[in-house]
Amino acid sequence: MANRKILAFFPLMAALSQAPVANELTGYAGLEARAFTADPADSIQSDAGISASLSLEYYRDLDDGNQRFVASTFGRWDSEDGERSHGDLGELYWWKAYDSFELYAGVRKVFWGVTETLHLVDVINQDDALENIDGEDKLGQPMVNLLMERDWGTLEVYGLLGFRERQFAGREGRLRASLPVDEGGAIYQSDREEKHIDWALRYSHVLGDWDLGLSHFSGTNRDPLLLSSNDGLLTPYYAQVDQTGVDIQTTRGDWLWKFEAISFKPRGEDRQTAAVGGFEYSLYGIRETVADLGLLMEYQFDDRRGPWSTANQNDIAVGVRYALNNTQDTEFLLAVSTDLDNGSRFTNLEVTHRLDDRWLLEAEARFFGNADEGDPTYSLRNDDYLQLELRRYF
Repeated sequence: MANRKILAFFPLMAALSQAPVANELTGYAGLEARAFTADPADSIQSDAGISASLSLEYYRDLDDGNQRFVASTFGRWDSEDGERSHGDLGELYWWKAYDSFELYAGVRKVFWGVTETLHLVDVINQDDALENIDGEDKLGQPMVNLLMERDWGTLEVYGLLGFRERQFAGREGRLRASLPVDEGGAIYQSDREEKHIDWALRYSHVLGDWDLGLSHFSGTNRDPLLLSSNDGLLTPYYAQVDQTGVDIQTTRGDWLWKFEAISFKPRGEDRQTAAVGGFEYSLYGIRETVADLGLLMEYQFDDRRGPWSTANQNDIAVGVRYALNNTQDTEFLLAVSTDLDNGSRFTNLEVTHRLDDRWLLEAEARFFGNADEGDPTYSLRNDDYLQLELRRYF
């Protein structure tokens, strides 16, 4: 059903028969191993597992570079959690440049925001929570998007055609809530449910060393509330919300300052706010080498309470980014977030190393320390894990 709707966006698909300016197919195949350091909170959950992934991306330019067709897809098979075995049509869109504007139609991924540890203003796409819990991986969103670039800034208008529900780990999977989620029983505030048409606006502008962004979203909230049901499961509830956001970034010598804030209003409830901001300070040529060291710190504030509570209400995050700048593009990122109210801690370590032009090795370690019973991360208290992934690009 969704694919038929997507293809309806392409009135100019016949243009693909023209001689292309350029076209390319790229992608990678990956093998991932993940091991947890503690016994699971639920005995049915696994202690370790392996998975395989495949990502493909194709683009084709037409009309002397004034049109482009893009398609990408991703799939993963997981040995332990059947729910994590999934696939997604990440992008399938047509783009055309006109004299005074640009038009996109189809399924796309759009990123908004500037901060490192939390992406408050990034609301267009649904999280791919089966891939990761950090909000970095996204599902494709069907849309029509108009972009106008002028001397006074860039204006983007989005019509978001249909909603994509979040997917959750299964009973055997780790990194899930204390109870399994009944995805099939999702509840919507809108009578149109997943057929509700959302819309969004974004204005951005560069003023000297300042990058400024102002956005607004109105529609189905991408983050569901998880409600307890009588059958011992959690039921996703998708509310209607209005969210206005601002993001600011500026460079001052070796300092990079970042800030995001949102004003968040669920339908029928009071307005709430959240913000995250901080800096990254870069030290270049460490010990007379080509390596760089970045020191980062961000503070996270969120006054949402009750069912809207998040894990980032009064938190401080500190970290280091170490880039060797060698031929293997080796890079380390270590970040620790601490809740200043209850002491709950989240530690994240990421390492990337290119073996050659085709092979990439990635390592990841995550630890949930001193988890307070009232903290949203309490259900993950036993889910510390180590992960290694090998990718072959083509």
